[in-house]
Amino acid sequence: MSTVSLGIDCSTQSMTGVAIDAESGSVVWKKSLSYQSDSRLGGFGLEHDTFLVPPRVEGEADQPPKLFLAALDALFSDMKEDGVVRPDSVAVINVSGQQHGHVYLKSGAQKSFSTLREKGIGAEAGDLVHRLADVFSYKAAPIWKTSDTAAQAEAIRTGVGGKQRMIELSGSDSPLRFSGAVMRRVAQRYPDVWEKTETVLLISSFIPAVLVGNSRVGTDFGNGCGTSLLDYQRRSWSPELIDAASASLPGGSEAFRAKLTDVVAPDAVVGSVAAYFVERYGLSPDCIVAAGSGDNPQTKVLVDGDLLSLGTSFVFMVAASTSGDGRVAMDQAGYANAMYDGLGRPFLFGCRTNGALVWDRVRMMHGLKRDEYAPADDLLPSIPVGKYLLIWQPDAESFPAGGAIADPVRDGQTASLEADYAGIIDTTLTIIEHYSRSFSRDTDEPLYVTGGPAGAAGVVSRIAAVWNRPVVTIGRLGAGLGAAVAGVSALSSLRRGLPSVDDLTSAVLPRGEVVRPEPEMVRSLHGESGFVRRVIGRYESVLQGLSA
Repeated sequence: MSTVSLGIDCSTQSMTGVAIDAESGSVVWKKSLSYQSDSRLGGFGLEHDTFLVPPRVEGEADQPPKLFLAALDALFSDMKEDGVVRPDSVAVINVSGQQHGHVYLKSGAQKSFSTLREKGIGAEAGDLVHRLADVFSYKAAPIWKTSDTAAQAEAIRTGVGGKQRMIELSGSDSPLRFSGAVMRRVAQRYPDVWEKTETVLLISSFIPAVLVGNSRVGTDFGNGCGTSLLDYQRRSWSPELIDAASASLPGGSEAFRAKLTDVVAPDAVVGSVAAYFVERYGLSPDCIVAAGSGDNPQTKVLVDGDLLSLGTSFVFMVAASTSGDGRVAMDQAGYANAMYDGLGRPFLFGCRTNGALVWDRVRMMHGLKRDEYAPADDLLPSIPVGKYLLIWQPDAESFPAGGAIADPVRDGQTASLEADYAGIIDTTLTIIEHYSRSFSRDTDEPLYVTGGPAGAAGVVSRIAAVWNRPVVTIGRLGAGLGAAVAGVSALSSLRRGLPSVDDLTSAVLPRGEVVRPEPEMVRSLHGESGFVRRVIGRYESVLQGLSA
């Protein structure tokens, strides 16, 4: 019987399972469940276009935590019914969760979690949604798109002495989307919720907590970096950052710290799978569960070099260097966030919130459906790079920081599918590359690219020209596959003879041909009066107008 590592990615739009043979590295099963189209996941109140529950105030971005429970049940049900992988062959489960997303558990939640470990309860006790219906002190899970926390993020930054001290401690300049700022906002806006909350878990820890039946599983230091509460160099909660985040809150820093679980490595083993999953879906009682991490850390597992992920948001990730005294490099300019991947390796990344969903909206603006890509993608190869400019960020942005640009900004061209689609692609890529220069490096090494838009030839050639380096597309399984690979690392702590991570990624990750930058395209972008200069000048002017 094969030894299987199962990666589970709980993302903004879906829950995906990717199973790999831990010995051969082959992908043996994959399944993605859409929150919109899977009938089992309806009824949770998500808006069709945003994947959020309707916000009560501008900038609020929540999803219902019960949705994640329903999706987890549905995923294991499909694995059992598909019959491609025997559930009892799964030796390890590892999780990826959308970064910064988190849930609030009330006092006594552990009692409900622990019932998942009790044997012989049977299906009559109900599914996860019913078994854990009453564990939440806050009925929403704030996710990474939250943007109404500028005041709270500034309070944390100011509380530790300003930008440079904030970066020195946390590796980031207190982004407003990071979990610590959101926790402070929830505590200020809903003090009764804060008082009732016993535990706050990142989504990447919440799923393992359910899998093992323990509401106090550890928080991994990779995703913990996305909270503004973790000491980046020490890989532990920072009393100084927690003091700043908890200032004037009920219970102060002591109550705040008590709601956080202990820090562990991303590939640490946090327990064996609970009896609920053994009896309901046929998993082995010996199946172990890893601590898990965020979607960006788990995606970065797959590439040791630089990676551009074109997902819901666009993320540029660069491997970080370590000095002789063991300190890890950070971006003192504050554009990048310092983090660790699902194996504990340091990297720097810039995350542009306005990513693929904005490209979707541009196509939809011209009459195409959200998933109707070909009519627009087929136009790209014939459109000169840098011919059109289109600046649009419907949501407030963190890379670089700036308010929402509600209406598309063009550069004199008439609105059309051709002009707007090429314009939003060229402009977005240019902005990402320009503001990543403070933490990236000049190199001829390939830039790896993943995500749905990477499947379009016209997009890949543009990336090569914007970065002026070779580009290689990799498979689109992303964070779920990274979690599965890192799961083998967790399993290796208990079993000998398993392949290395490098061997696994070479086996499981399909790579496209190398696409090299075309000199003429590079000149049109980076010349003295080229597109880059025009875009950045116009973009910064628009941002200044927003803040005036």
